[in-house]
Amino acid sequence: MAFSLRRRGPSNFERAADGSMTLIEHIRELRTRLFRASLGILIGFIIGFLLSERVMDIMDNPYCALPQSKNAEGQCMLLQLGPADVLLLQLRLSLWLGLIIAGPIWLFQLWAFIAPGLHRHERRYAYAFAAIAAPLFAAGGFLAFFVVHTGLEFLLQIGPDNIQTTLEVGRYFSFVTNLILIFGVAFEFPLIILMLNFVGLASAKRLLSWWRVAIFAFFAFSAIATPTPDPFGMTALALCLCVLYFAAVGVAFINDRRKRRAQESFDSLDDDEASPLEYDTEPIEAGEQFEVVTPVAAPLPIERRYDETT
Repeated sequence: MAFSLRRRGPSNFERAADGSMTLIEHIRELRTRLFRASLGILIGFIIGFLLSERVMDIMDNPYCALPQSKNAEGQCMLLQLGPADVLLLQLRLSLWLGLIIAGPIWLFQLWAFIAPGLHRHERRYAYAFAAIAAPLFAAGGFLAFFVVHTGLEFLLQIGPDNIQTTLEVGRYFSFVTNLILIFGVAFEFPLIILMLNFVGLASAKRLLSWWRVAIFAFFAFSAIATPTPDPFGMTALALCLCVLYFAAVGVAFINDRRKRRAQESFDSLDDDEASPLEYDTEPIEAGEQFEVVTPVAAPLPIERRYDETT
């Protein structure tokens, strides 16, 4: 008995793309995708809980590197106000780590459910934007970690010498994670610029003409979004956004040039002019002759006294 490894019939992706799936099948697929994504996040949460203490040691390095954070014995001290504050903080940090670790799983499940409704060129753009978005978010997170060190040093030095500063553990880690999230999301702004250009809503010249407004908006956003009142974080975020903005405008110029070259071959044609027809002068060979098929004999007469059942 032979077994075939070839898939019989179209896959779920093909059936969802051509619209042959019913509403109930779409709901069942959504349930399956959500279950797989939740299972991946749960596994990532368990791994993140095992790594949470090591990540907490890395995140408190900017504070522990300052002389104001150490006690008389030279130990880095953080204040705990409630008995379960550290445990809740560890669980919250484990959830963040679980989302990052299981990112390929739940992002793939989300993409597998949305992709059948997109065209082929839209999927290609989505791949490119996703490949750019992850490094930009990571770069924003690394910049935020550097800003935390500089901002804490500035904030802890402006106070008088007779005040001893000890940061509360929950508020400190919330401060660091919020700053990383703000910087990571802000670094995704060039993708919005490229999206406006790729869909044809704004040309590269128009985007470049907005540079004064963009620089002012970047500094205003950095002053509002950065939780530290020191000028270091605001200036670092605003300058990075300006560099990314002009880089996105440069990519928009390349995209506009590519579109212009693609349209040059059709500029000489009138809209009402018919396309030229190419006549094939090669003779058409005669096809093979088939043998004459003998007619089928007439069927036997049907007994009308019997119905279809009998």
